[in-house]
Amino acid sequence: QVQLVESGGGLVQAGGSLKLACAASGRTFSDYAMGWFRQAPGKEREFVAAIDWSGRHPQYTDSLKGRFTISRDTAKNTSYLQMNMLKPEDTAVYYCAAAFGLGLYSTPTRYKRWGQGTQVTVSS
Repeated sequence: QVQLVESGGGLVQAGGSLKLACAASGRTFSDYAMGWFRQAPGKEREFVAAIDWSGRHPQYTDSLKGRFTISRDTAKNTSYLQMNMLKPEDTAVYYCAAAFGLGLYSTPTRYKRWGQGTQVTVSS
């Protein structure tokens, strides 16, 4: 069973950057794709980015392309989300998740393991 622990959230001014990390344990890291989602107060959880088991194929929600970068380090069993040029509307709880399979997945229901979330707050 996979366990996921996020870190790296915090308070940042608009225009700043944060790098989130998601440490995985409990199963071979390359067995699954990794995804990042976020949920703002009063809103549904939305897809941010995903990366396949190899780390060679990332996918992003269109509105975040060019500002966010997803990656994974197999040696460290960790996925990362680099967030640049942050905006107040990026404020949310960010979750990482694991989906078993060889593809890329953007729907939350495809992910069977979730981290506890990390708060990102962007001030104007």
